[in-house]
Amino acid sequence: MEKFFKLKENGTNVRTEVLAGVTTFMTMAYILAVNPSMLAAAGIDPTAALIATCLASFVGTICMALMANYPFALAPGMGLNAYFAFTVCGAMGYDWRVALAAVAAEGLIFIVLSLTNVREAIFNAIPSTLKKGVSAGIGLFIAFIGLQGAHIVVNNDSTLVSYVSFRSAFHTEGICAILALIGLFITAILYIKNIKGSILIGIISTWVLGMICQATGLYAVTPDAGFYSLYPTFAITDFSSYGETFGQVFKADFSNVSIVNFIVVLFAFLFVDMFDTIGTLVGVATKAKMLDKDDKLPRIKPALLADAIATTAGAIFGTSTTTTYVESSAGVGAGARTGLSSVVTGCLFLLSILFAPIFTAIPGFATAPALIFVGFLMLMAVAEINFEDFTESIPAYLCLVAMPLMYSISEGIAIGVISYVIINVCCGKAKKVTPLMYVLMVLFIAKYAFL
Repeated sequence: MEKFFKLKENGTNVRTEVLAGVTTFMTMAYILAVNPSMLAAAGIDPTAALIATCLASFVGTICMALMANYPFALAPGMGLNAYFAFTVCGAMGYDWRVALAAVAAEGLIFIVLSLTNVREAIFNAIPSTLKKGVSAGIGLFIAFIGLQGAHIVVNNDSTLVSYVSFRSAFHTEGICAILALIGLFITAILYIKNIKGSILIGIISTWVLGMICQATGLYAVTPDAGFYSLYPTFAITDFSSYGETFGQVFKADFSNVSIVNFIVVLFAFLFVDMFDTIGTLVGVATKAKMLDKDDKLPRIKPALLADAIATTAGAIFGTSTTTTYVESSAGVGAGARTGLSSVVTGCLFLLSILFAPIFTAIPGFATAPALIFVGFLMLMAVAEINFEDFTESIPAYLCLVAMPLMYSISEGIAIGVISYVIINVCCGKAKKVTPLMYVLMVLFIAKYAFL
């Protein structure tokens, strides 16, 4: 381990790396509950989705450890799974196999870009402010989904959305909303107190409170209305259902899919994954003081390649885009400095496959606090936007507002790119607009004009 991971050279040891790896897993483990519930909305079997999530996380994190020797962990990305389930498979009506094909294609493109310097060049071409707007917009989008999953926000024919009526449906929607709010407060307080695994603890605490409410009659099991028993099933994982998901990307039916629409979906995955990954790598590496004197990350090419391989493998396993997690910073904060920490995290993800029935039984109102709180963490990117420069801040604002209100990440990206180019050109700042931004604007306008 010393020879391969260079522990002494990086000022760490086996014990520190192992404990840090466990810490990283604890902060990320909520994805094992959230991702299956997200992908279930796209038509993927929850148990199969959980197995795919575990396998993709294992492969991606191990690749990062062995190829780049960094303490960064990977898993299916929040926001990207929402786009997969609610936009591509929901609003656009595509079969989930087609969506997986887009993810696989994105991963293959990433592999090619990661083997060259193209990925870094594309990253540098997109304005920094717009990247922050995308991150914040995804945060709002995730929070909105969490509020709906908690039944805090419900449909209203007059105002489109409203808050739940706690009295008229107290034993179903009402109690779920209350429990979700309690879970959110638990998560926030624990996070502020720097308790490791605060998000996971929030999920489990909310779930346990729900089971107590069911036992006391406060929560009424009404399957016809979508409110099922909250008690977990302690059984061995049924791996037979995984055959319905594994390798289905190769059976996608494109007969009713427009090539232009498919390219737009692929680009949306590509855009978000690209900037999530590079931003996370730089952010966590900065905290760990891994950047060189030129503020560049050594071995960034194998790190990006590991991310790209994980995305392609994840699509084959049957899950949405796999990306580097900002929660890796928790492990770094606990002392992680090498890939040994990632090996520990990856192995824990692999072991989690055995507990599939427990994770898939977690109700939506229990995972909602995680979605809402992670949305807050992503929204923090707005603090880095320069609001004094309107040519920068207005496009970022339009981007982040459009995502939740239009219920689409891709629409937010499109509006952000188009507004950035038009505003800067018309305000005499065309020189700072890169050629790639003009190309992207034309593609998005063509999408609206001809589709």
